[in-house]
Amino acid sequence: MTDSYTRLVNTGITKTLAKKLGLPRPAVLRRHRPGDPLTVGPVLVLSDAASKADADRVAQALLAWELDVRRDPVELRADPGRLGAVVLVLTELARPQDASEAVLAAGSVLRKLAPHGRVVTLSRARTEQDSPELAAARQGVDAFCRSLAKELRAGATGNGVVLTDGAAAGSTSALAALRFFLSARSAYVDGQLLEVGPTDAALPTSWDRPLEGQVAAVTGAARGIGAAIARTLARDGATVVCVDVPAAGEGLARTANAVRGTALQLDVTAPDAGTRLLEHARARHGRLDVVVHNAGITRDKLLANMDAARWDSVVAVNLASQLRINAQLLEAAERGEVSGLRVVSLASTSGLAGNRGQTNYAFTKAGVVGHTAATGPLLARHGGTANAVAPGFIETDMTRAIPFATREAARRLSSLLQGGQPVDVAEAIAFLASPAAAGVNGQTLRVCGQNMVGR
Repeated sequence: MTDSYTRLVNTGITKTLAKKLGLPRPAVLRRHRPGDPLTVGPVLVLSDAASKADADRVAQALLAWELDVRRDPVELRADPGRLGAVVLVLTELARPQDASEAVLAAGSVLRKLAPHGRVVTLSRARTEQDSPELAAARQGVDAFCRSLAKELRAGATGNGVVLTDGAAAGSTSALAALRFFLSARSAYVDGQLLEVGPTDAALPTSWDRPLEGQVAAVTGAARGIGAAIARTLARDGATVVCVDVPAAGEGLARTANAVRGTALQLDVTAPDAGTRLLEHARARHGRLDVVVHNAGITRDKLLANMDAARWDSVVAVNLASQLRINAQLLEAAERGEVSGLRVVSLASTSGLAGNRGQTNYAFTKAGVVGHTAATGPLLARHGGTANAVAPGFIETDMTRAIPFATREAARRLSSLLQGGQPVDVAEAIAFLASPAAAGVNGQTLRVCGQNMVGR
């Protein structure tokens, strides 16, 4: 679905007119294309005094990615060029007052941040064992990151990598998360803090094809976000099993053919759906590495007008089916039929903030967040992970049905002043599905341009 306003204020005479009138001008976001540079310019790495060693490790990793890495903000002030990103390492921050020099140094160069630039913080999660002073400093970084993200313009975003359980700043998953946030793959991810734990996983041999050799199943793959997920996983090297109901057979075949995968006509609410999915993947491709729970429906109604059919059907498709499939996959893992499984589920910002007329939908999407957090440790016993992606306003057939005025308002409420595209959801899923993201488990990553509906 086209966002006509964004197109108009970025082209021709209407662009000039919008500037003169001071109208909001959403940027045309820079999205990933294979072969494009990772960032749009040099990367400045800053830190507080205590985190300098970690900042050095991060800078070395960025240099290995062939990025132009800078360490001195003073030198940059006289440089006429633009910055592609600022990485602010605060992993060893111990007191709130110790953040001052580093954050103000970052602030001093923000006007040099290029359109589509990135700001990424690296910090540590607050724990129950922290002193009040340490807890205050660590929690402060979270809100600092979210607030800074709201100040950025021209398609620039701010996000944070939050280390847990003693994870090192230079660990595989920390660097993979940092690279995701720096890249155009995270175009519609803004103001998010992703917790990353320790892992023994290796970095991919090819960042363009991090899913090479993997077999992934995507439910609801016949169209929309599901089809975008299938295309993105295939682009990243995966063999894709495209799953949808028999009634969607034509669209399902089209998606499967486009990604050179296989099609499986399957109702996810079937009692043996998980077993059949695994059997198909193993019979046709020899293994199953990734399962993406994308299938979902809406049956919106105010609760006063809600009937059992609307409530129960949404619960059956959006939540109960995922729980049943996951249980069957866990049983298979215990039998040694699958290992290292990455499960990624579709939640929604409606499940995090609530939304009028969507009590049933919000219930199920919050349930996805809940079961993801609980399933993660169960899969970890078999080398796997469970994570979720919570889209906000995404340009799909579903949002096309929203009345015009409501749809336009919803588009402009995010920090990026626009809706996202199905590929934005797909990019986040592809990252969480990758072996390098093994240290991300039980998390829900919002893909919403820093907007929460319902609040």
